[in-house]
Order: sequence, then structure tokens, then C-alpha cells
Amino acid sequence: MTILRQTPPATGDVTPAGSIRRQRVRVSSHRRRQRWLGLAYLAPALAVYALVVLAPTLQGVWLSFQHWDGVTAATWAGFGNYTGFFGDPTMRQAIEHTLFFIVFFSVLPIVLGLVSAALTARKDVRRAGVYRWIIFLPQVLTPAVVAVVWKRIYAPQGPVNSALRAFGLDALTRGWLGDYSWALPALGLAGTWAAFGLCMVLFVAGTQSIPSELYDAARVDGAGPVREFFAVTLPGLRGQVAVVVTLTVLGAIRVFDIVWLTTRGGPGTSTITPTIVLYQRAFANPDVGAAAAIGVVLAVVSLIIALVVVRLSEDDK
Repeated sequence: MTILRQTPPATGDVTPAGSIRRQRVRVSSHRRRQRWLGLAYLAPALAVYALVVLAPTLQGVWLSFQHWDGVTAATWAGFGNYTGFFGDPTMRQAIEHTLFFIVFFSVLPIVLGLVSAALTARKDVRRAGVYRWIIFLPQVLTPAVVAVVWKRIYAPQGPVNSALRAFGLDALTRGWLGDYSWALPALGLAGTWAAFGLCMVLFVAGTQSIPSELYDAARVDGAGPVREFFAVTLPGLRGQVAVVVTLTVLGAIRVFDIVWLTTRGGPGTSTITPTIVLYQRAFANPDVGAAAAIGVVLAVVSLIIALVVVRLSEDDK
């Protein structure tokens, strides 16, 4: 006797492989929905970013290939504005001043900040909070206020000259910001004062994340302050050093406020910087195309420096 078995209707692939495929399809569909949802949330911010940042950037790049005084019709210049950038004696002098400012705005503040971090890392310093607050104070002030303060300090009857007269050094008094030889170093010291606080705070914060066991082990091995700094403190501050180098070097390249509000690039061109030249080309004797070319070159140099610092900091990890 033959027993007939009824076959259930086909409702899809019920094998384990089919179940896995359906699960993968559901997961993929869910991920697509999440991706589009995330883009929908970001769309307003991306639109504002494109309108405020990307569009002006592209317009600036386009203008850098034009001769335009801001009023009449623009004419095509090609790479003439860029060749003029590197062939202009004033621009070469401005680049030299930028290298000088990197020393005062970046190298010196970083060295002083590392020294402060090393001193506070080895042992507790009484009233360290007050010391840090005083050093960090310039970061609270706007660049305009910093410029006004140092302009008063360097004035002919200011504190610097008054101190020199008090010690009988009248021959050394001068109008510091009006002196061709001393105006640039005077601004450099003001930049060191302004940047030191940021470096110190970041480095001190970094030392607090270094395990104290490393310092204990170094002291057990007989390490002195110098060896302890290079063996423990400096390697532990690699990330903070990368951040500070990026911020301070870019600040030195783009410095404008303190120079413009104190010397306007003078006397003569003794304190001129690329940003001062950019401002003069854009507004004093309008050549918007040349000013845009300067801005593009500065932006590219800043981007390269940031990428190099980030890459070096990642390779050392």
C-alpha cells in the first residue's frame, strides 16, 4: 500500500543558507537606512559648511588666477600671481620674518612649556595653580588687547624704558617698536608671552596622564631630572607636542593682529609678514588676484605642515 504525502506549498527558501541570506539583506537594508538618516541629520550643517567655507575657498582659488582691482572687470592672469609671489622682494622679506616668528611664537613657548611641565611633574610645586593662572592669562585676552598692552609696554615712556632708566641704563632706552633693528624681536617676545600659557597648560595636563609608576621606576634607577624628562616626560607628551607644534607654527604663519595693531609692518618693512602683504594687496592698493594667491599659498603651506606633524606623531606611536 502506497502512502501519499502532501507537499507543503513553497513559501520561500527555508534552508539555513536562505535564512542567512534574508538576514544579510535585512542588515544591509537597515545599514542603508541608518546611513541615509545620518546624512539627513548632517545635511543642514554640510550645506552651511559648503556655503560659508567651500564656496569662498573655490572663489578665492579662481580669483588667484585673475587680475582684479575689485571694481573693473577681471582679466585672466594664469600663474602670474603665483610667480609674483615668489619673485617679490617684499614677500621674500615677509617669509624671512615668518621664519623668525616661528622661533618666538613656537619654539621658545614649547621649550618653556616643556620645562614647566618637567618641573611640576617631578614634584609638587607650592601655589602651582596661581603660577599656571598667571601664565595662562594671555590666552584669555584677545589679540587686540595683547597688542595694545605690549604697545604700551614698549612705548618711549613705558615700563621697559622706565626700568632701564631706573638702573642707569639710559643709553639703552629707545622706541622699541619704531626701531628698525629691535621692532621684530620686540614683537617676537610679545608672541612668546602670548603662546607660552597655552603650551604650558597642555603639557602640564599631559603630564598628569603619565603613570606615576614610570617616574618612581626612573627614580629607583637613579635618574636625575634631565634623564627623567627625556625618558619619561617627553615620550609621554608626544601627542600634546604634536598639537602644540601645529597650533603655534600655524599661528606664526598667519600672525596679523599683533603686528598690524602695533607696527603695521613697519618701520618700513622691518616687521612685515605675508598676511600684512595680503591685506595691503587686497585693500590698500587693490590687487585682489595677488592677495588671493597669497592666501592660497598660505593655506596650502598650513595644510602641509599640519599633515606632516600628524603623520610624524602617528609614526612615532
